[in-house]
Amino acid sequence: MKDGTDLLETRIAGYDWQAVAADLDRDGWAVLRRLLDGAECDAMADLYGPTTAFRSHIHMARHGFGLGEYRYFAYPLPPLVQAARTALYPRIAPIANHWHERMGIDARFPADHAEFLERCHAVGQRRPTPLLLQYGRGDYNCLHQDLYGEHVFPLQVAVLLSAPGADFTGGEFVLTEQRPRMQSRATVVPLGKGDGVLFAVNMRPQRGTRGDYRVALRHGVSTLRSGKRHALGIIFHDAA
Repeated sequence: MKDGTDLLETRIAGYDWQAVAADLDRDGWAVLRRLLDGAECDAMADLYGPTTAFRSHIHMARHGFGLGEYRYFAYPLPPLVQAARTALYPRIAPIANHWHERMGIDARFPADHAEFLERCHAVGQRRPTPLLLQYGRGDYNCLHQDLYGEHVFPLQVAVLLSAPGADFTGGEFVLTEQRPRMQSRATVVPLGKGDGVLFAVNMRPQRGTRGDYRVALRHGVSTLRSGKRHALGIIFHDAA
């Protein structure tokens, strides 16, 4: 019988990764439907609290990040988070390398996530970056980028752990992109409980009439009108 991490790895292997890559190239984001099942979402959200599972607790208002709070996991990561990080990375590393090639960025990423983390740790980026976020009525997350240091993997995942309309209202996941000499464009990404959104951390390539150019992206969460919203963030580089 497969355990929870085996089932997650099977789910990840089952996505049409060519279609995911096409969505990322077109929009800068792609939805991974039902990345976590309902029980996994509930178990993950139930971890939120002052326990040894986390290395730090951030109140957004204190730093001008918005309203709400989040906690960064400590190593060792919970098995489900570790499994997601490990299984997703080798499928998106080729996309990341292709993006860097198109944008004229020299850095390339190894196929194995552990090898990439060794690169991070060698320059002092040793703190784990996966996190749990919690929002209540009136909370929001300002538009931002999760960079954390010299080595930045250009894709990350956010998983919605709560049910829109049942657990909360409002609180949409928002992406904005700024193309050169153009006004910013905003996108609200429709997510259900357990859905993950895979998106650009910082920049992505965009095909133009004269070749590729760079588009800058930021992400955030709109104001919650009611209820409580939990989300899991999976970032593939560690922090300084």
